[in-house]
Amino acid sequence: MAARASVTVLRPGMMASVQDLGRHGHRHLGICPGGALDTLALALANRLVGNADGSAGLELTMGACELRFETATRIAIAGDDFDARLDSAPLWPCWSVPVSAGQTLKLGRANRSIAKKGLRTWLAVAGGIDVPLILGSRSTDLKAGFGGHEGRALKAGDHLMLGAPALNAAQLARRPFGLRMPEWSFHPDDHSIVLRVMPGPEFEQFTVASRDLMWREPWRITPQSNRMGSRLEGPELKRKRSADMLSSAVIPGTIQVPPSGQPIILMGDAQTTGGYPRIGVVIRADLWKLAQAPLNGRLRLQQVDAAEALAAWDSQRRYLSQVAQGLVSAGWIAPAQNSAEGASHAD
Repeated sequence: MAARASVTVLRPGMMASVQDLGRHGHRHLGICPGGALDTLALALANRLVGNADGSAGLELTMGACELRFETATRIAIAGDDFDARLDSAPLWPCWSVPVSAGQTLKLGRANRSIAKKGLRTWLAVAGGIDVPLILGSRSTDLKAGFGGHEGRALKAGDHLMLGAPALNAAQLARRPFGLRMPEWSFHPDDHSIVLRVMPGPEFEQFTVASRDLMWREPWRITPQSNRMGSRLEGPELKRKRSADMLSSAVIPGTIQVPPSGQPIILMGDAQTTGGYPRIGVVIRADLWKLAQAPLNGRLRLQQVDAAEALAAWDSQRRYLSQVAQGLVSAGWIAPAQNSAEGASHAD
């Protein structure tokens, strides 16, 4: 019997974990959705290697990672490239490339220049990372210590099994090809990343001056940020009066304001309820930008309404549909192999 396809972790970098599109439908049990912080990137990388959108891949943080492929396969990354090299050949984001047994993928360290966007990248391998399904997902819940590979971040010496690829031998060996990622939006004044935000349930509890500052001033992403939340530094946001709050539901993208007045934008591994006022929520179509935004990078928050948020989400879904249609037209995947609404899961 032939040996199962696998990947060996030679060097995991700052933080590497197995993630899919998330563990949904369990908030009532206090279980966060988790999953890839940029579901758009993971879906795109998966499509480029013939996987279903929700196949498990690797989320790699700040580069400095090295992986060896023990069998011939096909891979794609989406996110920052971190000067990725397959042996000595460059590997560009959103390019699908064949891999021979024994080849090594190396990612350099994160570029410290703020002009060079990117904090994370997502790697898809044909067949997906084959770890057990727990509560309907293969994602790693790093807080609770379950899912993924032994419920933890990857470390040197780990061997990751691969599922059976949907591609045949000829497709696995096909010459490299790629596609274009969605464009980032930058503020014209200081080239900061623009995130579109809807006012939250407690928006009116903040002073008029604080609400104005929220939209007008830039914010810095502090190094204390992680998969639970992006901590911002900027002007102090003040409430009209201090008062305790009952804990309320929160979701990825919720912007909470603790007593310090410095907001936190919740990410995929955040708690399911919180007691801080919710001044806003980053729209779903822009969460991928926050997942990739570099530490110490600058953000601008742009106010939008529900109609604009839905239009942005529809635009992202159309983009994914166009990607699917292009891959079908090229004979890369069957028409029904991927959902045209990849990364559209909700609790």
